[in-house]
Amino acid sequence: MRYSVKQMAFAGLLLSGAPLYSWGCATCGCTLSADAAMGYSTEAGWRMNVEYDYLHQDQLRKGTRAVSGVPEGNELEHSTLNRYFTVGLNYSPNADWNIDLKVPYVVRTHSTYGDFDPNEPLPELSTSRSSSLGDIKLIGSYQGLLPTHNLGVQLGVKLPTGRYGTAVQFNSGPNAGTALDASLQPGTGSTDVILGAYYYQAISQDFDIVLNGQFQNAVKEKMNQPGNDYRPGNSTTLSVGLRYEASAAWVPQLQLNLLHKSADQGALADVPDTVGTVAYLSPGLTARVLPNLHVFGFAQLPVYSNLDGYQVFPRFTISVGASYAF
Repeated sequence: MRYSVKQMAFAGLLLSGAPLYSWGCATCGCTLSADAAMGYSTEAGWRMNVEYDYLHQDQLRKGTRAVSGVPEGNELEHSTLNRYFTVGLNYSPNADWNIDLKVPYVVRTHSTYGDFDPNEPLPELSTSRSSSLGDIKLIGSYQGLLPTHNLGVQLGVKLPTGRYGTAVQFNSGPNAGTALDASLQPGTGSTDVILGAYYYQAISQDFDIVLNGQFQNAVKEKMNQPGNDYRPGNSTTLSVGLRYEASAAWVPQLQLNLLHKSADQGALADVPDTVGTVAYLSPGLTARVLPNLHVFGFAQLPVYSNLDGYQVFPRFTISVGASYAF
């Protein structure tokens, strides 16, 4: 299998499949499968990964289309700019097992007009900017089910290490001093279980296909008191990737990434604006710049969205990363 040789001897760092961070638009976000981008590995050893993701949500959408405003009494959001810096440490003791630790740092700027009143001029924007640790993930993979090691299953946990609930507040505008929505905090305050599976296969001399999926479910919440509770909705992600491997140095590829998210729950949840299904088409390139160093870059272009309520949505996302095996 082409994915087992040293030129692809590392796993992606942001997503094992595509688990999400806490997004400003609860159904939006980078759903890129970096594992598929970089290639699943059967090589034993350690790998260090770094990744940067840029996501600017500035298009207001409802259902399957963009809209110019919201009905009276609804919140009129302006934009959310997310930048994620992720460091990953990956260890494979042998060809069957892999353990992946992901530590994200979240930089987020959010702005909103607040509740919309058509009889009044738009108020001054309320804005917030925060920079802090996000929720850490630890994911184990087993790919010893087949002799070819091209089918794997995953079990992981997301820990409540990021600030959550009401920790981050607006720092300017009419809402200064009040808390952002719980879905806009750097963390969710929940411990989540992550289940996943992946499969990859050569379909011709130069082309490989990759399939993977994950399900993430909160099983314990720190904010669990009546009137002060929050539980993030479940998320399901599916990715299909096609890789062109005529050259060991340059690997162009294309992914289709799908995400469905159920409603957040609790008194602090913005329930109507946290449900939806989105799809992205993601072209990109992986390159080997040194024998043990690989880099990749991808753009995600939204091709479909069906969102409940009114949510700000990205016109594109950018992901770049590097992985070093040692």
